[in-house]
Amino acid sequence: MKNSLAAVVALPIAAMLCACSPDKPPVQAPRPVHTAELRYDQAREVNRYVGTVQSRHEVDQAFRVGGKVVRRSVDVGQLVHEGDVLAVLDDADYRLAEDAARQQYAAAVTQARQADSDRLRLGNLKADGSVSVADDEHATSGAQTARAAAEAEGRKLELARNRLGYTVLRASQSGVVTAVRFEVGQVVPEGLPVVSIANPGEPEIVVDVPEDQVAAFKTARFKASLASAPADTFDVALRELSPQAAAQTRTYRARLKLVDPRALPLGATATLLTDRVMSGAQVAAVPAAAITQNNGQPALWVVKRAGKEPVGTVELLPVSVHGYRNDEVLVSGPPAGEQVVTAGVQKMAPGLKVALPGSAASAAVAETNTVAAR
Repeated sequence: MKNSLAAVVALPIAAMLCACSPDKPPVQAPRPVHTAELRYDQAREVNRYVGTVQSRHEVDQAFRVGGKVVRRSVDVGQLVHEGDVLAVLDDADYRLAEDAARQQYAAAVTQARQADSDRLRLGNLKADGSVSVADDEHATSGAQTARAAAEAEGRKLELARNRLGYTVLRASQSGVVTAVRFEVGQVVPEGLPVVSIANPGEPEIVVDVPEDQVAAFKTARFKASLASAPADTFDVALRELSPQAAAQTRTYRARLKLVDPRALPLGATATLLTDRVMSGAQVAAVPAAAITQNNGQPALWVVKRAGKEPVGTVELLPVSVHGYRNDEVLVSGPPAGEQVVTAGVQKMAPGLKVALPGSAASAAVAETNTVAAR
């Protein structure tokens, strides 16, 4: 009886112990990862600059005299030819000055003729002794002075005529008007630029280069494109690089000419790409998302596998960084051909099993995740 009772009590206890015992841990499936193969090549430095299209020859025109503007004949964007009238000043004062100079010149010419006549008359009288040598010399000197005064008044008259002509501003070259800085009725001083004319036949790409990139900029190859047609690239060559930095931006202005002539809209936004071969060791370009850190130093997660197996484990390897691009980093260190994890590097751990893209294990895990999501 006691044995039966003990057996009855033991059975439930055994069942409870079996129910409380821990399950056997499940086998963890390899985690699918995105990878990229390390391919080493000669290091190239690519930079991008944003600039504008400008004319190589652009002239700022100004009146050579001051005055009140009474007529404006051009607007921005207008095509003009050499000699076309751009603007006209009020010329009343300059006409008065020209008339006064003409009168003074006429008076000086009359005096010069009188002095020359007196010299000839005294010269004739000198022959018979009626006039002293001193009087003859005085007459000769007076005639020379009168002629010089007449010539000086003639120059003043010519200057007055020129200033009268300067009241009409004419185009010094053919081109398109890019700026107009005055209005009718405005009083403009002498020498102030009021109209800018650019020659659209010789466009250039103008960019500003930071100080730390000037040396590399000189030896680079260049391609440019417009914001309106980014896929249409064309070759340009460095024509001029300023030897002095701009005071405000501390950048150096570069002007690049077109290798093959083409029409470009002045003022358009242009993108300049520079390509330069870097000296030193060969490097590999990896996505920026693949870079992580190990003890404060850059590192990559590399998939280690046996032979050609699609499943492996990850290992953190240090790398040397040689440069940065828009979305890539130039590195060296791991052997060529290694598969580098390019996404989810923050979820990696040493020894973690992973499945490469396209493998059966990766597809099975993806299918399992899809079923679980449903």
